[in-house]
Amino acid sequence: MANLAIRQVNQGVIFAAKIVPGSSRTAACGLFDDMLKIKVAAAPEKGKANQCLLRFLAEILGVKRNAVSIIAGQTAAVKQVQVSGISADTLLRKLNLNKQDTGQ
Repeated sequence: MANLAIRQVNQGVIFAAKIVPGSSRTAACGLFDDMLKIKVAAAPEKGKANQCLLRFLAEILGVKRNAVSIIAGQTAAVKQVQVSGISADTLLRKLNLNKQDTGQ
């Protein structure tokens, strides 16, 4: 069973996300290896998919938009995402990935 790899850092978390741009709707699609797979409705041009990803994560995690940032992989499908003001447990709960699902 796959585990979402989460690193706890200064008042927040960092995790890997596999992004699939150009989908019919934006949604979290579960785990892909140790990453969160997210389909985004925006096209991968001029940063539109990244902005869509950041807005989506801020909304479902209940944090302000500026609390979510892409710290690596700006132009890649696999990105490192940092969310400030949230714990690993809260992240898993908000994404509906309880500890049983992640093998923790």
